[in-house]
Amino acid sequence: MASDRNNKGPHPLQDLYEVRLPMLGPSDILDRTVIGLGASTGGTEATQTLLHRLPADIPPMVIVQHMPDGYTAMYAERLARHCAMQVREARQGDRLTRGVVLIAPAGLHTTVVRIGGDCCIQLQKTASVSGHRPSADVLLRSISKNANGPMVGILLTGMGKDGAAGLLEIKKSGGYTLAQDKATSVVYGMPRAAAELGAVCDQKSIYLLPDLLIGYLNSIK
Repeated sequence: MASDRNNKGPHPLQDLYEVRLPMLGPSDILDRTVIGLGASTGGTEATQTLLHRLPADIPPMVIVQHMPDGYTAMYAERLARHCAMQVREARQGDRLTRGVVLIAPAGLHTTVVRIGGDCCIQLQKTASVSGHRPSADVLLRSISKNANGPMVGILLTGMGKDGAAGLLEIKKSGGYTLAQDKATSVVYGMPRAAAELGAVCDQKSIYLLPDLLIGYLNSIK
């Protein structure tokens, strides 16, 4: 059986990392859009590659990256140093705000809930799902149920299948879904599981996913 783990040299598109995409501009629709992203093995670098190219006025984004306790806050600080938007660890009750990326704290399921007309963060230390807490499936399913506008789901490199079912729920709810391709995944597990479920609208290199995301967002604003 072929391994899901890839061992590769430099990618021919990696120079795109330095090309930041243009600002999206004012839009009521984009203010209400919610983006959820899940990643595991290899995801710390993949997520940084994706975020680095995105403009500062990206719609609200919530990220589940499988990491040990104590590391997610430091990871958020690292991303903030390299990206145009604000990045920080999510807190209970955070209101989703355009231009802000929230990282799910290790050990806590992170969901999007509706409070009045706002989408906010809820943190819970309930049982692991898909072998993880936080779980990308839990986050993405909550977005599919509670977003009050357009929704986007993204699944990056990682072992196993966490996030695949949640990505399918976003697609079934009319959202746009993206997954990283095999060639640029460190471990092609989670994206492959999503593709096999039929949960993926578009699947490309990590270096091209930002272009697809911004193209979609420009099409709906």
